[in-house]
Amino acid sequence: MTGSRAVGTKGVPRGERESQILAAGTEEFGRAGYAGASMVEIARRVGVTKPLLYQYFGSKDGLYLACLHRAGDRLTDGVAETMAAGGEPDRMPLAVLAAIFATFDHDRYAWKLLRDPTVPGTGDIAASAAGYRERLDAFALVGAGRLLAARGLSDPLDTEAVAHVWTGVVDSLIGWWIDRPGETAASMTRRCERVMASLFGW
Repeated sequence: MTGSRAVGTKGVPRGERESQILAAGTEEFGRAGYAGASMVEIARRVGVTKPLLYQYFGSKDGLYLACLHRAGDRLTDGVAETMAAGGEPDRMPLAVLAAIFATFDHDRYAWKLLRDPTVPGTGDIAASAAGYRERLDAFALVGAGRLLAARGLSDPLDTEAVAHVWTGVVDSLIGWWIDRPGETAASMTRRCERVMASLFGW
């Protein structure tokens, strides 16, 4: 065994096989939730055996956690970079949405893992999911604060309310997007830009 091609199956390098399993696992967990997801179905999607999934990830929890980290790290890093780039506060909501759409354009069910109500209430999965949600909620508070400050508003409860509404809007938009596979990240961004311009003058 040498290099990155070690421990592959059917001639597929291990790294590539892991990526295939993570992609299939993300879709299955996103569609069915942690509780309803089937390791047999994930193996079938990839074209491998169920024991191979356990060989690579140890358990259903191990695979879910790997899928969750893959989704959460990509999302929070993308939002952090977008917000760090600055720009007009009024344009930040659309910029953040564009970053989310671009991140999940070919992996839409990844979003569902971050807010899966069927995950265990304790343990590594619960802690990791809560950590990603807390980071996203913190981004929403910062964005809402900047947006309201640009309008001369500074009440912390106003900021919390706007951030709460924004989080719900994003979740609803992505849920709508998931059900429309023909809607690309670019077309979704343009759609949101039109809607925001019409509703809020952004």
